[in-house]
Amino acid sequence: MAPPTATETETFTPSKGFDTPDGQPEGTAPNEPKLKQGAAEIQLQKFPSPPRFTDKYEEREYLKGRLALAFRIFGKFGFDEGVAGHITLRDPVDPHTFWVNPFGVAFSHIKRSDLILVDHEGKVIDGGPCRLLNTAAYMIHAAIHNARPDVLCAAHSHSIYGRSFCALGRPIDIITQDSCAFYNDQAVYTQFKGIVLAKEEGENIAKAIGPKKACLLQNHGLLTCDAAAAGRGGETIKIDEEDAAFTYKSVGTPRAGWFSAKPMFDVMARECGDEYLQ
Repeated sequence: MAPPTATETETFTPSKGFDTPDGQPEGTAPNEPKLKQGAAEIQLQKFPSPPRFTDKYEEREYLKGRLALAFRIFGKFGFDEGVAGHITLRDPVDPHTFWVNPFGVAFSHIKRSDLILVDHEGKVIDGGPCRLLNTAAYMIHAAIHNARPDVLCAAHSHSIYGRSFCALGRPIDIITQDSCAFYNDQAVYTQFKGIVLAKEEGENIAKAIGPKKACLLQNHGLLTCDAAAAGRGGETIKIDEEDAAFTYKSVGTPRAGWFSAKPMFDVMARECGDEYLQ
């Protein structure tokens, strides 16, 4: 069974602060910084949205399928390392529970039926044949889902570049268009105390993230390395604040993230056929 295709489209609406001619310098377009008004007078493209459901059980099965694909994408691109790493999905039927990967099952092999359902007390209440729960996954993700009701999904990776960069204990520099997705939307957690096995540690990580969408766990892992220039004695060129803020409004929203990831999910779904939906 192939995943449903989003058919709904919506016209792009400029973000607040950029939605009037006064929001830009005189003579520039309201939808692009430093772009002349005449060049911007074209019909804006319409982008698809994630599918919407009226049946929460149908939504659950769809999202579990997407979660299985996410694990396979992580596996393909080397974001897994042994048994480390986890992705959780808030259950749409019972939002006080979440789905997560069973401990010790390879990301690249995970199917929808392998996922396990965990409550906020750390009890596995449903799921596949292997119901071994990674304690660190529970401690971190339960705290995040509890502190942030708006969060549908949370992912943690021990990727090679992520671990290397996080040893620096600082946020990523805003030096590319893609990095603008994290402009003023990333945090650094500096209190590394080993494997997260205590409830307090998970809660501290959740506090560090606050309202932001990304957190670099010092000496632990996440994100990617952008320090290559430092090895040559040089320094990266930073994007100025105004352009970074505007670009964030285009590439840093949840919908932009969903649309950017859509091709990878489509490729993975085609590569593994219907196996991930089993």
